[in-house]
Amino acid sequence: MLLEFVTYLKRQKKKAPCIIFIDEIDAIGKSRTSGNFHSGGNDEREQTLNQLLTEMDGFGAGDLTVIILAATNRPEALDAALLRPGRFDRQVLVDRPDLSGREAILNIYGKKVKLGEDVDLHKIAVRTSGFGGADLANLVNEAALLAARNQRQTVAQKDFAEAIERVVAGLEKRSRVLSDREKKIVAYHEVGHALVGAIMPGSGKVEKISIVPRGMAALGYTLQLPTEDRFLRNEQEIRGQIATFLGGRAAEEIIFGNITTGASGDLQKATDFAEQMVTTYGMSKVLGPLAYERGGKGGFLANGGVNSRRLLSEKTAEAIDNEVKEIVEKAHQEALDILNHNRDLLEKISQQILEQEVIEGEELYNLLDQARSPWE
Repeated sequence: MLLEFVTYLKRQKKKAPCIIFIDEIDAIGKSRTSGNFHSGGNDEREQTLNQLLTEMDGFGAGDLTVIILAATNRPEALDAALLRPGRFDRQVLVDRPDLSGREAILNIYGKKVKLGEDVDLHKIAVRTSGFGGADLANLVNEAALLAARNQRQTVAQKDFAEAIERVVAGLEKRSRVLSDREKKIVAYHEVGHALVGAIMPGSGKVEKISIVPRGMAALGYTLQLPTEDRFLRNEQEIRGQIATFLGGRAAEEIIFGNITTGASGDLQKATDFAEQMVTTYGMSKVLGPLAYERGGKGGFLANGGVNSRRLLSEKTAEAIDNEVKEIVEKAHQEALDILNHNRDLLEKISQQILEQEVIEGEELYNLLDQARSPWE
């Protein structure tokens, strides 16, 4: 690899002025301070990096005009020497597209398929917050495949709706047969999420409840989609999201007086959010506005990679654990309060979804509008 790389650089120098573009620069530019870099198998990679640094220093000599560009999805893994002035000293963040960007991308890919008259790309863009360009291209492709499977000549809005669900939740697994009791537990679990999400702040709009298994493990799901692009969350919204995560478990407790393993993923998300509140966002009145996660220098090129917790005393570590537990327990109690207050509605929607398997659209909106906060 080293010989080929050096030969390539020298060949490009002879073609100056020119532009050299290196994709996935982290493959050769990974930090030499990381533990994995000093193993014998990475000697060639280190030599290649050293040669690249040497060549870059010589690109500005004399009349030689060579512009070198590189791209990576892992900027935190790059060696600091690559980022010094005279090398890759300008960084351009290509973030995920916003609403207008998603709509523009959908317009580009939408021209490659025949769209039906009912297709509204703006509505699709609103429902795809967080999707990147490749995600949107895959979405259009999935929608076109769905239309073809149904022997239609044009792609309809419902094809895009189903494609979004496939991307977010996975393929339907109707072959996965649940017992009547399991189906009943899943129904109340998902309706619990939806009712708590309808009351608590910070959750997206509940678009659909389904007890049709999807993906590798989901026995049912509640589809919540954002109504706008959001870059900031306040404390109450995060607490609301945690309560929504725990809504399924709370419903199982209320209806069946017992809990199942189905809430394991919800518990993981709730605990992660609570820990971030305490250790990263400084949202703890007990521990104060301090960051207990070491994130390196902030920004796009934050060297240090995944956050690691600072060295803490046993007393502080115990205080963090207690705060996380208190946040989750309070959110759990709020979920219980909401569902107990709306017990009749919980029963009504759960029985309806057991009959229909899926509730969505205006029918679902009208049902959830009947939910009332226990604190009003």
